[in-house]
Amino acid sequence: EFFRELLENAERSLNDMFVRTYGMLYMQNSEVFQDLFTELKRYYTGGNVNLEEMLNDFWARLLERMFQLINPQYHFSEDYLECVSKYTDQLKPFGDVPRKLKVQVTRAFIAARTFVQGLTVGREVANRVSKVSPTPGCIRALMKMLYCPYCRGLPTVKPCNNYCLNVMKGCLANQADLDTEWNLFIDAMLLVAERLEGPFNIESVMDPIDVKISEAIMNMQENSMQVSAKVFQGCGQPKPAPALRSSRSVPENFNTRFRPYNPEEQPTTAAGTSLDRLVTDIKEKLKLSKKFWSTLPYTICKDERVTAGPSVEEDCWNGHTKARYLPEIMNDGLTNQINNPEVDVDITRPDTFIRQQIMALRVMTNKLKNAYNGNDVNFQDTSDETSGSGSGSGCTDDICPTEFDFVTTEAPPVDSDRREVEASATQPGWSLHTLLIIFLTLVLQRQWR
Repeated sequence: EFFRELLENAERSLNDMFVRTYGMLYMQNSEVFQDLFTELKRYYTGGNVNLEEMLNDFWARLLERMFQLINPQYHFSEDYLECVSKYTDQLKPFGDVPRKLKVQVTRAFIAARTFVQGLTVGREVANRVSKVSPTPGCIRALMKMLYCPYCRGLPTVKPCNNYCLNVMKGCLANQADLDTEWNLFIDAMLLVAERLEGPFNIESVMDPIDVKISEAIMNMQENSMQVSAKVFQGCGQPKPAPALRSSRSVPENFNTRFRPYNPEEQPTTAAGTSLDRLVTDIKEKLKLSKKFWSTLPYTICKDERVTAGPSVEEDCWNGHTKARYLPEIMNDGLTNQINNPEVDVDITRPDTFIRQQIMALRVMTNKLKNAYNGNDVNFQDTSDETSGSGSGSGCTDDICPTEFDFVTTEAPPVDSDRREVEASATQPGWSLHTLLIIFLTLVLQRQWR
């Protein structure tokens, strides 16, 4: 909601400022500016909008309208105005504002939209994986670990910590294979977040956009005679307008309306400077989720309501009696469970649904890499293996790197005290679903739409 509010506030600010500054002339041409914000909103919400082409079209349309206003003594046909718009890049009637604004807007919107899409993908992956049903082998192992002490007359004896780890590593073998791609995804999210805090800050771009466009209009006014002369030379001498229009005093009519705008008058948006706070908050939550899938068995088994704890090695249930658990702890992932002593795991049959989530993370990571470099991406199909390209680059050579510099950031394992287990240890099947839902709530709870 933050970004949507930011766009609405920027549009409202521009409208208020231009009504006060340009009066009726703005109101008669306000649809040009309204269309600009409509397209920006459509892009942000996932629309198929080419940012560079859209911004070029905005300045071309503004030039056509301005050219008519500074030359009211002439009549311009549609073909003539189309010829005028072709001189936008050559004449640079608005100075350097369009070029700078294009760079700032494209890279900021690309980063913001990709970051929000990344949050959505991460949340969806976690939610989908939480619904994966345990295998029959996992259910048998859980029943043995949680209920067999009662059958042996040891109702107060809890499972050994290492015993629990082997059970959970067997049950979560496929989920653990998410870890590598998940960590790369989180690293990419953190890097794009740094862009949002720095040169790609969409708030710092949108807040003063009204002043920047006003500055461009003033540049057009100051160079109006030179621009008109060059257009007449290239497009031909236009036909005179009817006598009523040509009798007007052009300079007075124009100058009394188009005057410099004082930046001190710029209205402040309701969004304020909250982007930094939001990004900082979500970055902390993302860091907590690093290595989540590989540490999930440890998180579950460290809970004192599930096991006897790592410090109790002798007086715990080892699957057969009250004694030390001797088998070694398995490594993470499906292939490492071939000799798991507690859970029968078929390592030749990876879970296809979880493999799909791994691919979804890989695709999103690729898009985040593009966004980090200022390159647009297409979100119409987040399951597509190709990253695609849209509006092109929002960077200049001295601002963005030519290649994604991927630096892996390390985060400590998620402590068990950050997860609240809401069911008792005598309820098999609670662990995976509950832990993943809690993760979803704590880590990706911020609604960035």
